[in-house]
Amino acid sequence: MAKAVIFDLDGTLVDSAPEIQDSVNRVWMARGYAPFDLPTVISFVGKGLPNLIRLAMASRGVDDAEYQSLHDEVLAIYNAADGSLTRPYQGVAETLISLQTHGIRLGICTNKPENAARHVLQLLGWDQVFDVVIGGDTLAWRKPDPRPLEAVWNAMGRGSALYVGDSEIDAETAAAAGVKFALFTEGYRKKPVDELPHDYVFSNYDALAAIVDDALRGA
Repeated sequence: MAKAVIFDLDGTLVDSAPEIQDSVNRVWMARGYAPFDLPTVISFVGKGLPNLIRLAMASRGVDDAEYQSLHDEVLAIYNAADGSLTRPYQGVAETLISLQTHGIRLGICTNKPENAARHVLQLLGWDQVFDVVIGGDTLAWRKPDPRPLEAVWNAMGRGSALYVGDSEIDAETAAAAGVKFALFTEGYRKKPVDELPHDYVFSNYDALAAIVDDALRGA
């Protein structure tokens, strides 16, 4: 049975908040609204683009009637970005190659829209690395509902699996799906580490290989 490691994307594999900030601010400023600083944008990240747009609107008192156009404009700008403001965390690329080399299947379960996620993977040269990619708009549900993670797991053979993420949403999703969870501490979580349910915790990708070995041992 296949061994699998499934990753969140934003705040887990890549620091994409500056790219998201740029896309949102370009749209907001074009309409005469004040821009957002990076910590504020990071506080909006996690539950998908619709939620991010709603939070941004609420913080600036924007009328609900503007939601769809704001959403579509931000997404269009983000999808056209060259990726220069999105950076992989140190050691990620080497870790992905190592896991692949050892026959471990890799997947993505993110709340980022699927096309936007695939765009990021393509810009980083990772589009052939992941067997399955499910985004926040791929299914009718998004994290913390466990069904997106379960869908990735099922597509990868439902063997021994580990989910790697950085946030409260990821921890809740893994627990609901019954999948072991490794918490990356350098991402976008809002709460202290000890308040998030997790099986493993790490701050440097050099440590992930040993975690994967332990989590998938005997599979």
